[in-house]
Amino acid sequence: MPTLIVLRHAKAAAGFGTADIDRALDGRGRRDAAAAGEWLRAEGLAPARVLCSPAVRTRETLDLLAVRPPAGTAFEPKIYDNDPDLLLSLVAEAPDDAGTVLLVGHNPAVHQFVHDLTGEAPDTFPTCALAVVELPGAWADVRPGLGTLVTFRSPKD
Repeated sequence: MPTLIVLRHAKAAAGFGTADIDRALDGRGRRDAAAAGEWLRAEGLAPARVLCSPAVRTRETLDLLAVRPPAGTAFEPKIYDNDPDLLLSLVAEAPDDAGTVLLVGHNPAVHQFVHDLTGEAPDTFPTCALAVVELPGAWADVRPGLGTLVTFRSPKD
C-alpha cells in the first residue's frame, strides 16, 4: 500500500523586496523543518522518492528534513503553481517501486489536496504541517477520495 507524506514548507521570512519564489526560511522555519525530519525518522517514514517545489523555502525545508530518498528528488515547477489537481497528477506518476513518496509544497494547494484525497483534513494546515496518507493500489490509480488520513502533524501541536 503506497504511503504519501504531504508537507507544507516551513515558515519563511516575509521577504519584502524579494521575489516570492526566492523567500528563505526564518529561524522558526529552520527549527520546525529539522524537528519534522526527526519525527519522520522516529516514525520510520523514509520516503523512497521526493517531489518538491523549486521555491527556496521548500528546498530549504527539504534539506533540513535530512531525508535521502534512494529514488531521488524531483524539483517540480508544477508544485509551485499551487494547484491540487496538478499535485494529484504528479503523485500518480510516481514509480511503482516507490512505497513512500514525500511531496513538499505550498498552501492552499497542499491542504486542499489532502482533503481531496481523503475526504477529511484539519481545519488549518500551518507551515511545516504534514499529513500521512495511505493509498490503496498503485500510484497510477490514485484518485480523490481513495486515501486514508493516517496522521496529521503540526509543529504547533
